[in-house]
Amino acid sequence: MACCRRCLCCQCCCGEGEIRTPEELLQWTILGETHGEDEILPRKDYESLDYDRCINEPFMEVLDGMDNKKARKYEVVKWIVVFAIGACTGLVGLFVDFFVRLFSHLKFSIVEKSVEACTEKGCLALSLLELLAFNMTFIFIASVLVLIEPVAAGSGIPEIKCYLNGVKIPGIVRLRTFVCKAVGVLFTVAGGLFVGKEGPMIHSGAIVGAGLPQFQSITFKKIRFNFPYFRTDRDKRDFVSAGAAAGVAAAFGAPIGGTLFSLEEGSSFWNQELTWKVLFCSMSATFTLNFFRSGILYNSWGSFQLPGLLNFGEFKCSDSDKKCHLWTAVDLAFFVVMGIFGGLLGALFNCLNKRLAKYRMRNVHPKAKFVRVLESLLVTMVTTIVLFVASMTLGECRDLSSPTNTDNATHVSNSEDVNSTIKTFFCPNKTYNDMATLFFNPQEVAIHQLFHQDSTFSPVSLSIFFVLYFLLACWTYGISVPSGLFVPSLLCGAAYGRLVANILKTYIGMDHVYSGTFALVGAASFLGGVVRMTISLTVILIESTNEITYGLPIMITLMVAKWTGDFFNKGIYDIHIMLRGVPLLEWETEVEMDKLTASDIMEPNLTYVYPHTRIQSLVSILRTTVYHAFPVVTENRGNEKEFMKGNVLISNNIRFKKSSILTRAGEQRRRSQSMKSYPSSELRNVCDELAGTEQAEEAEDMLQQMLERRHVPYPNLYPDQSPSEEWTMEERFRPLTFHGLILRSQLVNLLIRGVCYAENQSSATQPRLSYTEMTEDYPRYPDIHDLDLALLNPRMIVDVAPYMNPCPYTVSPNTRVSQVFNLFRTMGLRHLPVVNAVGEIVGIITRHNLTHEFLLAKLRQHCITI
Repeated sequence: MACCRRCLCCQCCCGEGEIRTPEELLQWTILGETHGEDEILPRKDYESLDYDRCINEPFMEVLDGMDNKKARKYEVVKWIVVFAIGACTGLVGLFVDFFVRLFSHLKFSIVEKSVEACTEKGCLALSLLELLAFNMTFIFIASVLVLIEPVAAGSGIPEIKCYLNGVKIPGIVRLRTFVCKAVGVLFTVAGGLFVGKEGPMIHSGAIVGAGLPQFQSITFKKIRFNFPYFRTDRDKRDFVSAGAAAGVAAAFGAPIGGTLFSLEEGSSFWNQELTWKVLFCSMSATFTLNFFRSGILYNSWGSFQLPGLLNFGEFKCSDSDKKCHLWTAVDLAFFVVMGIFGGLLGALFNCLNKRLAKYRMRNVHPKAKFVRVLESLLVTMVTTIVLFVASMTLGECRDLSSPTNTDNATHVSNSEDVNSTIKTFFCPNKTYNDMATLFFNPQEVAIHQLFHQDSTFSPVSLSIFFVLYFLLACWTYGISVPSGLFVPSLLCGAAYGRLVANILKTYIGMDHVYSGTFALVGAASFLGGVVRMTISLTVILIESTNEITYGLPIMITLMVAKWTGDFFNKGIYDIHIMLRGVPLLEWETEVEMDKLTASDIMEPNLTYVYPHTRIQSLVSILRTTVYHAFPVVTENRGNEKEFMKGNVLISNNIRFKKSSILTRAGEQRRRSQSMKSYPSSELRNVCDELAGTEQAEEAEDMLQQMLERRHVPYPNLYPDQSPSEEWTMEERFRPLTFHGLILRSQLVNLLIRGVCYAENQSSATQPRLSYTEMTEDYPRYPDIHDLDLALLNPRMIVDVAPYMNPCPYTVSPNTRVSQVFNLFRTMGLRHLPVVNAVGEIVGIITRHNLTHEFLLAKLRQHCITI
């Protein structure tokens, strides 16, 4: 009853006098509609990936022919492919980094010369126009690439997270997406927007992992090699996990962090073998990038001096200063407070960005595509003007040789010395402009400045920089360009941490404070408050700093930031997943969901096929339904005669059978009333009468009388007819023995290849397909509408039994939701049949039946019914 009161209270919160019925609540979830202003329910047009193996006869033929020698050869090929994925991801990072450096150096060198010349001549407007021309040209190119492939926008981490969770996002791992992403991000970063290239690197690595093992391309038809391996979602999922981890490793030089990233943020299924492959792929990406960058930038081939695209440098006190410490136990208290404020700032960032994303969804995306390009150019223009004006007017001139402490004596493992990147705009000799030093440098260089320069930035400049960068980065994330969020969050948080260190030194007198440590902790707190990552982010930051002593401060800060931010909203990636309506499955369900069972959430409206079905029936089913799997069943006529006689069966496991008609009618009534899917008025009338009947015996007698009114036991369905929407209740609720599942793609493949036999022949005369032929068209199988019916005889019969999955995972109708959820998520299932104690299928569960919104609506309906 407490649950019911809570559900009713939740309904009353919708508005005064606006109490929703269970049917309306369920319909919102099913149709994917928006509930209120803030809640977007999952859409039903997203398909699930199928990680479960289909153990059919073609697969068993391959397995029977697999000896130990072939198995070892297959395993060696897989390891070679994993290494190739890592190496290619490292080369992609090298390509992006090289051209970003090239374009950024070209832009800043020209603009800085113009600023220095125009400072005396008074033509700074010309310098601003030059900077605008560079930035807007680069961003225009990046926006056009996103118009070619819209999935290339953003960081790609939410999409990859969905893919590893088991959701198929159209176009997310295509070669065209890869080209637009990799080329677009280098123009976006070089264009001066407050974005990073690390997120797109993760997406690019995942695409390499998905595409390279296929040895073919859908976009470029000529790229096609005869390589029949790795033609399943299961294999592709493993390679995408490895590619995403390689992207993290290449971006941060953190192979272990990349492995943990794939484990924490994406994959729902994990094992020891996959761990080794992912780690090996990350290592190959790290050292491939390190090898080439060290040779190109330092001309020191084989020295391995630059492990990742983003390197924080070495945090180290001067040997002459014995009082200097990177951090002390007293500093932990300040780190906790910084974690709290970092979580609050991250929650504010996510809230503002969510509102901007909703505004774009309502007012920008429905319009013509060029409007998105104009928005990107507008953001670029405002950003350029703001950073130019702020650098020229709001910066302070600081003395070049005025360090107040010796904690600046650090060894920075970067190709450029930190002191060489300062800017002297509008400042006299031996002074520099602190604001221009942050704005007129690449973001990675600005992070180095905040980490490794002491007494470089005034508190006022840091405050102004933080506010401007916070607002502009929030506005930028979500526009139609490839863009990452790691580096902007790190830079914004580093400014916040450096500001805290300056305040402690100036106003509290804590001279022992190491400014670089506080900048690092501030960066971790803000990034953790935005993305809400803990394990992987801790390891990534430790590997990037190459300082294990920072493990405890970083871990504590990230945990506090996550807990604080979670009190207000979700992480930025989860927010964008929710805005897209993707049916993402969380790690586990809430405890109160165990009040529901599999029979409460299953879909009872089944469209099924028989082991031997005519072509005309299969074509009708495939063309009139959108289901991606069909139970293969036979009619259990013998059992129904037992019910007609009223016999009591002996087995204790048969209680579902004893009252199967009543059970099915009750389950159907609770679902069909809201969906309005049953045309039979007779069913509705009987269900209404059942609702008011107190004794189960009277209800069973009523249904018994309906069954006895039939003239024939069953309609003629074998093999001429298929399930029809015009069936009566008793026709719908016939006992159906479950034999297996067959996918839509498999049925279409059988029809297109003419796998059938004549009525006067045996099914043994039906042509046989090999496993290679069944998976040849992966991942884009032909559509039923591509089938030329003139080439088929509709009276021919298809034997689907050899190609179905005869042993899928199943659950009992009494299974609790938590058990159903864990089985579905951990095994990466696409369909989960619900089979009763006597082997009859009574429903099916898919991803949409396990989303939080659907379960919540079902729980409300369950409580109100009670």
